Amino acid sequence: MKQIRPWQRILFLSLLSISVFAPLILVSNRLKSITPVGRREFIEDLSRIRFRTDDLRLSAIGQEDGEGFKGPRLILFKDGELNSLVKDNSSDESDAGNNNHKHREEQVIVAQKVTVGSDEKDQLLPTVNQLANKTDFNPPFSKGEKNTRVQPDRATDVKTKEIRDKIIQAKAYVNFAPPGSNAQLVKELRARMKELERSVGDAIKDKDLSKGALRRVKPMENALYKASRVFNNCPAIATKLRAMNYNSEEQVQAQKNQAAYLMQLAARTTPKGLHCLSMRLTSEYFSLEPEKRQMPNQQKFYDRSFNHYVVFSDNILASSVVVNSTISSSKEPERIVFHVVTDSLNYPSISMWFLLNIQSRATIQILNIDDMDVLPSDYDQLLMKQNSNDPRFISTLNHARFYLPDIFPGLNKMVLFDHDVVVQRDLSRLWSIDMKGKVIGAVETCLPGESSFRSMSRFINFSDTWVAGKFSARACTWAFGMNLVDLEEWRRRKLTSTYIRYFNLGTKRPLWKAGSLPIGWLTFYRQTLALDKRWHVMGLGRESGVREVDIEQAAVIHYDGIMKPWLDIGKEKYKHYWNIHVPYHHTYLQQCNLHA
Repeated sequence: MKQIRPWQRILFLSLLSISVFAPLILVSNRLKSITPVGRREFIEDLSRIRFRTDDLRLSAIGQEDGEGFKGPRLILFKDGELNSLVKDNSSDESDAGNNNHKHREEQVIVAQKVTVGSDEKDQLLPTVNQLANKTDFNPPFSKGEKNTRVQPDRATDVKTKEIRDKIIQAKAYVNFAPPGSNAQLVKELRARMKELERSVGDAIKDKDLSKGALRRVKPMENALYKASRVFNNCPAIATKLRAMNYNSEEQVQAQKNQAAYLMQLAARTTPKGLHCLSMRLTSEYFSLEPEKRQMPNQQKFYDRSFNHYVVFSDNILASSVVVNSTISSSKEPERIVFHVVTDSLNYPSISMWFLLNIQSRATIQILNIDDMDVLPSDYDQLLMKQNSNDPRFISTLNHARFYLPDIFPGLNKMVLFDHDVVVQRDLSRLWSIDMKGKVIGAVETCLPGESSFRSMSRFINFSDTWVAGKFSARACTWAFGMNLVDLEEWRRRKLTSTYIRYFNLGTKRPLWKAGSLPIGWLTFYRQTLALDKRWHVMGLGRESGVREVDIEQAAVIHYDGIMKPWLDIGKEKYKHYWNIHVPYHHTYLQQCNLHA
């Protein structure tokens, strides 16, 4: 074989080097030339690609880039019958139990099928589609509000809305196009959609848009113009848009249902930090000598000359806040005797907490409801028959309040707290209130229009003949949470026996919703003294719209609802009223990562 000359070898290696390094040099120069805007768009593209894999997929709802949108049921009405339908619907809501109600309107359900070129079927589309265009009524703004609030929003998000509308139009055309038709146009629409989606991202206002987003609007408009010339079947396009709108509403409703479920789940679950705190305190409690586990000032536990308060709780921090806020708000804390009633599982941890944080000015007693011989032996089984999956409603502590005279046989008057309250004022004036022969004092919740309003018929089944014959659906309701209780009158009227009788009836047939509130209304029916509303303000644990001035003036504020202040789902604007009574500097709280 003929040997390769040196100059040929050098030439060959030079060409090989050029072919390898030239692309690398070109790419590096290209990366250097990317502007800050382009660099940001590139990063947004990467983040979008990463997060799109984590999007929630709902099996019952088709994706927008798929086929076969499920459209809304279309209803054809006769002339003049739409108003009567609205009236009948409103009467149905007020008379839900009337099975003899007959609709006077005639409804024709039209099955909707979207296909290309089905001109005959498109003629069946209704000219009026009130059901697809439902809007919520909002009261008009005043002139000042309209100028200061509405106009700036409209002026700063116009372009963003237009871009999103164009993306929706493009999706409608893409989904409307039959497979294999105008492939080039469909491909162009998909490309323009992806470009705009990447550019817009999560922008809400026009100032959030990049220059690249504005530059990509014109190519999208051109593509939409081409699509409008090719797909010019307007009724079919309108049908497709309605189907997309219906599909989006379904997704929103599914998301709302999932959010509500997760909120309920969070409300029923003990946070990790509280579980950690309970375990540490329990371990410390059992390491103590038995004589060191006793609370001081035991001679005051059943002394009638003191002011006695009681809270039923299985939550360390919640019971601590109730006790601390009551003592710190009192003008005479040395006259306070606080009884904390819990179960056998939480007794060691709650006892250890108050042993470590003894209030020298007041007296505190910790009681274990499982060690008392006051509840029926089969009480747990009876609670399970309430047909509720919520452990709060079938909790022994939730219903043990109806055995107060038996738990404290030597006392004549007490103030009963829920463990989700905070005391802000001195409560000593409660002991001078004339009960007028009533058993329990409470703030009423029967005034319509107020955030605390509750109706008897909402929680109690008045379609039952026994309930309807014994109680009135228009009777005024009241709230648990802060209640003044006359134990002597309670014993005289034998209301614990009344509670047991009603409770047993409720386990045999559905008379009321699970929980202690409705059965409390019936047990203390016409035995309640109305207190001034400033004693007890509710609504801090739900979307109630309670006014800040009412909170500041209240003696006791109540986090009723599922948004408890010790949970992550608690309402931030109300949490500070609770946090100021929690010793977050405590070593155990810091070790368990419990912070405000």
